[in-house]
Amino acid sequence: MKIVIQRVSKASVTINQKKVADIQKGLLILLGIVDEDTQEDINWLVRKVLNLRIFNDENNVMNNSLLTVNGDVIVVSQFTLHASTKKGNRPSYIKAAKPPVAIPLYQSFINTLETELGKKVQTGEFGADMKVELLNDGPITIIIDSKTKE
Repeated sequence: MKIVIQRVSKASVTINQKKVADIQKGLLILLGIVDEDTQEDINWLVRKVLNLRIFNDENNVMNNSLLTVNGDVIVVSQFTLHASTKKGNRPSYIKAAKPPVAIPLYQSFINTLETELGKKVQTGEFGADMKVELLNDGPITIIIDSKTKE
């Protein structure tokens, strides 16, 4: 499982001209899933997301976590995170999990994050053509892979 975390001042997701997610201060998380991913990957990533100290404290030092600042979250499924560009110029997405595997893991990631965060997590729609807008704060963008634990 691979995620891209972006610290945002605001973010939203629009599908068919309808805004389905909208947050202010918090995180936009792009989530890519492979067949080998399990609940163990989800648990590890959720703990990492919640406890990453990437929000500024009163001294303008990144010492605060999402939990500390009571930030909001949008999670967007993104199979393209597992693109292979090794051969040719057209990316291959063969590593990305197909919907029967990916959808339950996507839902489990969201449910686990909501439980640990203690509030609703907003989302895009799995497989939809989404328009994602964000104001990256910092900019702070972090990529985490549960397989390499970095």
